[in-house]
Amino acid sequence: MATERLVVVGGDAAGMAAASQARRLRKPGELAITAFERGHFTSYSACGIPYWVGGDVDGPDALIARTAEEHRARDIDLRMRTEVTELDLDRGRVRTRELDNGGRESWTGFDKLVLATGARPRRPGLPGIDAPGVHGVQTLDDGQALLDTLDASSGRRAVVVGAGYIGVEMAEALIRRGYEVTVLEQSAQPMSTLDPDMGALVHEAMCGMGIETVCGTTVTGVLTDAEGRARAVTTEDGEYPADVVVLGLGVRPETTLAAAAGLPLGESGGLLTDLAMRVRGQDHIWAGGDCVEVLDLISGRTRHIALGTHANKHGQVIGANVGGGYATFPGVVGTAVSKVCDLEIARTGLLEREVLAAGLRFVTATVEATNRAGYYPGARPMHVKMLAERRTGRLLGVQIVGREGAGKRVDIAAVALTAGMTVERMTALDLGYAPPFSPVWDPVLVAARKAAGAVRAAGT
Repeated sequence: MATERLVVVGGDAAGMAAASQARRLRKPGELAITAFERGHFTSYSACGIPYWVGGDVDGPDALIARTAEEHRARDIDLRMRTEVTELDLDRGRVRTRELDNGGRESWTGFDKLVLATGARPRRPGLPGIDAPGVHGVQTLDDGQALLDTLDASSGRRAVVVGAGYIGVEMAEALIRRGYEVTVLEQSAQPMSTLDPDMGALVHEAMCGMGIETVCGTTVTGVLTDAEGRARAVTTEDGEYPADVVVLGLGVRPETTLAAAAGLPLGESGGLLTDLAMRVRGQDHIWAGGDCVEVLDLISGRTRHIALGTHANKHGQVIGANVGGGYATFPGVVGTAVSKVCDLEIARTGLLEREVLAAGLRFVTATVEATNRAGYYPGARPMHVKMLAERRTGRLLGVQIVGREGAGKRVDIAAVALTAGMTVERMTALDLGYAPPFSPVWDPVLVAARKAAGAVRAAGT
């Protein structure tokens, strides 16, 4: 029997999880696996980069789950610093270029193909945006480049452009390194992944931590000094001096190869797949990780969510299917959690604008409670916002902002969303209680009670 050939494009979470799972299920003589990665690292945690920069964890080695040598020891032909430049689907082959070997090019054939090309940081085409001292934060190479700039800089002023997850995490990292930090955000409030009223709580807390947070402003460019290095960020409203600039504007799917090959893309530019993570309309091509769109279980639409948790699950599903088994990825509810200093920020499900876009009628309930019994030492405020469908009471989304113990409470809501629970049913959830961990009525249950009341009051 001829050996089947699997080619994997991308050597991080989704790609190498797929390769590893396929190898477990198929013997080396049955399946030859070749993987290409254009960077210097494989199977790493990009989510850990802000904590590496901030000094909480060592890096980059501590952020690598499995090295290239470990993958090769499992009979996966992993070729580092090799970029795939073209997909020839008609002839079943990919063109590659070796980045450290004079740009040598070659073709590699495949019977099955996995696309795990990840995402690329949004980098607007503004004057000075590519100047030395301006950094995106997407790969371990990016993290090392930023640290090199910080170590070489004699100044202590940093500007972070964008106040999403990466923006607020990098603001904290720079504060911990002794920088004066200014965060510039185009939206009315930081964390546009929250509703504006919840984002306002984050804004207030960031300012209280000494992070100058300027919202409702549009960046127009980066000014440079005589040596061409970044020295300030300009906006429509003013100029902000900077010895280092960090871009936290989010990411978009890296699907340049897929688009050139005519593969189907969604509204965000991410690849479209079926539940088995097979690219739609293709029998022998799979895709996973930050380059795909996935089904939102609440709205019923596809969306792009770049998270390592999803990427690893995608890879497991792909590897099972490539390896001769069967697995599916049913979709997501949009759970995410982050922090800036001691403030924890979490959301799951839909925001108000997303509920409206889905054509649903809804009610909201917002409560302020404490993370533990009010009389117990260390009790701190926590705000919970809950959205429910107006007629049915079905839970649609939850946002939480608070101190210790706030963020992971969102997992209660994530399970409830996945189970299709109503807010009325949630009020009876048997959650753990002891004064050091929660009030006798957990804040999530208090919000559910208030939301259930709002549903009853709204009627049909």
